Amino acid sequence: MTRGTRRAVDHRVPRARALRRDATEAEKKLWQHLRLPPFKEHHFRRQATIGPYFADFASHQLKLVIELDGGQHSDNTSDETRTRYLEANGYRVLRFWNNEVFENMPSVLSAIGTAVNADRPPTPDPSPPQAGGGE
Repeated sequence: MTRGTRRAVDHRVPRARALRRDATEAEKKLWQHLRLPPFKEHHFRRQATIGPYFADFASHQLKLVIELDGGQHSDNTSDETRTRYLEANGYRVLRFWNNEVFENMPSVLSAIGTAVNADRPPTPDPSPPQAGGGE
């Protein structure tokens, strides 16, 4: 960047920082898992800005958004509008209730894993032998 050129200011950044700082307990808990393998390699971001919206978690590489919803989100038409916007821009959207994160994390992680691997080619049938597997 040359000395006289200024970078455009993104006014969404302070809001995204505040949302990360004030994360819900469910968001904190899921983030602990998304930061570790096998999800770490997909570079999930917290409170990622996509157009006018903030996604709880997003992998721009996978075009995958994960939203965690509390009770205030039931029958929320603005969530439907946001989902339509994200999908129109090529993102897949996964939604989980906060209580699912607390009560059934293995199921949540399994659903995320399925979405992450959806575009990968299937393994051959039968699977090749494991290296060093012996008999």
